[in-house]
Amino acid sequence: MRDTKTAVQEIRAFNRFYTDIIGLLDAHLLNSEYSLSEVRTLYEIYTGKSVQASQIMTAMHIDKSYLSRLLKKLEKDGLICKTPSEDDARASLISLTEEGLKVFKTLNKASNEQIDTMISTLPVRKQQELVAHMKSIMDILQHK
Repeated sequence: MRDTKTAVQEIRAFNRFYTDIIGLLDAHLLNSEYSLSEVRTLYEIYTGKSVQASQIMTAMHIDKSYLSRLLKKLEKDGLICKTPSEDDARASLISLTEEGLKVFKTLNKASNEQIDTMISTLPVRKQQELVAHMKSIMDILQHK
């Protein structure tokens, strides 16, 4: 068995660095009143247009009870609505309300601006190198 202790420590150091640099551990993402999990849920609903809870659970790899709490808060805040599925009476379709779409677009723009600010001082070559390395990380981890 090969020793992966050093690799584990280096990966964890990178994770701490990156989550800190983009503020993922802040209680509220991008100075909003929403957590990372809530914003990610909005993203999944936005990209799916009208989705079932099971689709969000699969995309985010979270359990049903945690997602249920997230959805209840987002519904209480008026950001999402649920409608019965025409295909399956047991299921509901979740979509963004007009207010939810507004909040999502604001947060998405803020996220894009945050990353732009972080990389805009880098030469284009370094930006491309950074993106290439990130793609490599994703490729390596997706093809275990």
